Amino acid sequence: MNQKSLPQVTAPAHHFTVQLSATRRGARLARLLAERQLDEWGRYFEGAPHVVAELASNAVLHGRVRGRDFRLTLKLHEDGTLRIEVTDARGDRIPRVPAPGTECTESGRGLLIVAAYAARWGVDEPPANCKTVWAELVPDRVGQ
Repeated sequence: MNQKSLPQVTAPAHHFTVQLSATRRGARLARLLAERQLDEWGRYFEGAPHVVAELASNAVLHGRVRGRDFRLTLKLHEDGTLRIEVTDARGDRIPRVPAPGTECTESGRGLLIVAAYAARWGVDEPPANCKTVWAELVPDRVGQ
């Protein structure tokens, strides 16, 4: 493999991470902390609070293991891309976008919200039987 084919990996310009209890209160706090951190960085992403809320609530509802927390990470890169990561303790439960035609169910639409706001999203399976669900948002035109 030559140098030209290697992707450029850049360190984030700003980085924030916090460990939160895997409770509804922890999920609400994740959203509030994300909003505050983005405000402190002077950046506005319309969908960021919604994405954080969905990923954090999924970590609490579907990724909770008694006595284990979840982690919220925000990475703001030089190009303005915001990467939101939520890591929980259930690597065996990988999120899936619901199949078409299941819109009438009471749950399962959160990842559709994430997909609507994110330029891309996915799941990484780090060691220790946990998973990280991430979403990348590009800068909004308004407020920049």
